[in-house]
Amino acid sequence: MRVLFAASEAYPLIKTGGLGDVIHGLPMALNNKGVDVRLVLPAYRSLMNKIESLQIIGRFEVAGANRTHMVQVIESRFNGTGIPLLLIDVPELFDRDGGPYLHLDGHDWPDNAERFSVFSRAVAELSMDVINSGWSADIVHCHDWQTGLVPAFLQNIPSAPKSIFTIHNLAYAGLFNYESFASLGFPPEWWSPELIEFYDSMSMLKAGILFADEVTTVSPRYAYEITTPEFGHGMDGVLRSVEHKLVGILNGIDHDTWDPQSDVTLAQNYSINSDYVAGKRANKKALFAELGLSTDKTSLEKPLLGFVGRLVEQKGIDLILELIPQLMRRHDLNIVILGSGHEHYEIELTEMMGHYPENLSVEIGYSERRAHLIEAAADLFLMPSRFEPCGLNQLYSLCYGTLPIVHYAGGLADSVVDATVENIDTRQATGFHFYTPDVDAFYGAVERALKMFQDKRLWNQLIETAMAQDFSWEHSSEDYISLYNSLDISTDAN
Repeated sequence: MRVLFAASEAYPLIKTGGLGDVIHGLPMALNNKGVDVRLVLPAYRSLMNKIESLQIIGRFEVAGANRTHMVQVIESRFNGTGIPLLLIDVPELFDRDGGPYLHLDGHDWPDNAERFSVFSRAVAELSMDVINSGWSADIVHCHDWQTGLVPAFLQNIPSAPKSIFTIHNLAYAGLFNYESFASLGFPPEWWSPELIEFYDSMSMLKAGILFADEVTTVSPRYAYEITTPEFGHGMDGVLRSVEHKLVGILNGIDHDTWDPQSDVTLAQNYSINSDYVAGKRANKKALFAELGLSTDKTSLEKPLLGFVGRLVEQKGIDLILELIPQLMRRHDLNIVILGSGHEHYEIELTEMMGHYPENLSVEIGYSERRAHLIEAAADLFLMPSRFEPCGLNQLYSLCYGTLPIVHYAGGLADSVVDATVENIDTRQATGFHFYTPDVDAFYGAVERALKMFQDKRLWNQLIETAMAQDFSWEHSSEDYISLYNSLDISTDAN
């Protein structure tokens, strides 16, 4: 089975969020199971600077916005594996400083509609071996709005491969105005509420949903949630119309990168079978030393609450801001926060750190190493997300024996088992739920967790249950292979 993975980012080459982690772990898991996987990405300048061995394997023309681009296809190997990495090189669109979607000033690139429609056209052509390489795809697996047009371009071409479109976050719909639509030379009939027009804009995400042969989300519960007005971002009606081809598959995590037993970023490795209490304590001490917090015995014995993520409303950072003063008044604990996002949240958190300099550390920005260390050092991990398609940090937390406190939504609900009396008695409990996204419910869950933290026998039981969970890509990749096998590819793309 030949599968072309199309995405706009992949760790460690280019990453802005969880999508990059998925496009790192899932193709490698599929490759290990015998699937002939190839990964295609845009040839961003920052990505090209990280790749040493490159080979030009073809060129072809693709329509852009009232112009034609020459696409150069570059081949390398992905992350030291045998998986071919194909790069769509269009210098006018991708050879620039800044992020994959944003200018250095933090605003969207003004030509994103052209950038990702050209990328999608190129992916569609490449899947049908426009460069005569001898390899064509049976299935093109597309990810998020940046590749949503690929299934549309493949539609109604008899020899085209099948397409799967994965929604990683419905909140990002890839919306562009009619002028962009008209300039890109799309079929006029596409500008219709029944197709890719969405409230007077075109939506690349909607294109993927409607034109793909199968649609997946990154957790089972999120697949249901997005068909409701509460979580559907205005597209719930569209999603209800495709429920027959909509399925949720929980993301996995890459244990080559996230495993406390082998994680090279940690001060001390540990596992469920070794002294995880001492291991977590050693990492807490190392983290506190780096952050300038006290490393004396009393400080290390206090519960440590961690947060790593985007400082945006979706992630419930406003609830954390409300929570901190209440916790600091009533408990002797430490909190460590790492992330970036909306400027007003960054300012509020930084100012709050000034009120609690001995117990609160806030680092604006992102460090992969620091994120790993926080996961290993923390006792509790805060994830009060209003919605969460899958979430990865709660999975990392479970692996590292750090119990997550989560809003019961999306993948958080699918992966964390609440520490109720019954779940504790049956040794299934791995964390703490709260059911309404408000500070009172959130505070109640934290209080419940802090009370259990005082009972070390119970706490160690919860840690061991959490660390025993297996959220590797081994299981999720099997679900994707089953989905691939359900498609009729016997007469297509051969």
